[in-house]
Amino acid sequence: MILITGASGQLGDALAKRLAARGVAFTAVKRPEFDFEQPATIAAAFDAAKPSLVINAAAYTAVDKAETDQEAAKAGNHTGPLALAELCVKADIPFIHVSTDYVFDGDKGAPYVEADPTGPTGVYGATKRDGEAAILATPAKAVILRTAWVYSAHGKNFARTMINAGRKMPVLRVVADQRGTPTAAGDLADAILAIADRIEATGWQPAYRGIYHATGNGETTWHGFASAIFAEAAKQGYQPPEVQPIATADWPTPTRRPPDSRLDNTKLEAVFGVRLPDWRATLPGVVTDLLAAES
Repeated sequence: MILITGASGQLGDALAKRLAARGVAFTAVKRPEFDFEQPATIAAAFDAAKPSLVINAAAYTAVDKAETDQEAAKAGNHTGPLALAELCVKADIPFIHVSTDYVFDGDKGAPYVEADPTGPTGVYGATKRDGEAAILATPAKAVILRTAWVYSAHGKNFARTMINAGRKMPVLRVVADQRGTPTAAGDLADAILAIADRIEATGWQPAYRGIYHATGNGETTWHGFASAIFAEAAKQGYQPPEVQPIATADWPTPTRRPPDSRLDNTKLEAVFGVRLPDWRATLPGVVTDLLAAES
């Protein structure tokens, strides 16, 4: 039995659909029955599921709002996941936890490896980093996956925002000086389930424990990502807007964004044999699903 948290989010939705298709027994929970801000619900959901593996796809992800909603961010990204990890320790089961590129400041100028020093620039990134550290301070059989720029045809994300905005406005201004790698939620879900399969096949190995980077391969900017989304949509009859490049300084936000949050995925492939596809390979299918969902 696999317990998936955050079932209403992009990743939780993708995981549930894949496990259902495979006929694997799972329980997917979301608010209000599972809420990191309500500690009693964590244990209740865990006890009800009686899992052999937990995949935590739940988090507080409102990057800017976190600056003024610090307690909720801490619960969603630090103390809540820690409580879940401690339950996994007591049950002696593996715990797969999803983290973020926002643990870094983005000033390295090259893809980050797992051992690079963290340096979050806001509350969201700080709570995610603190959650990682707290989990690894326990003896949990923990695999922590840092990902970035997640998108899908489900939930709130950049690709969906672009498609909707492009229908309303003839010109969109998109930041062109922040670099990273789009990661399709479905690709990340496939990677997580491949890790779960490896753990099941080999049994838990101490070498599995730790932090891994797990993003799509390749790189782009937000402007490049938007342009690629609209290029694919145009092939399917969508009337794309003009996409103008702007600097980060022209689009101020309460939280400083990492200017270069590319992650090096070498360790993930070396340990688990898992490599996510190039982001451009998955994009057409997601755009097709987005257009169908928004039509």
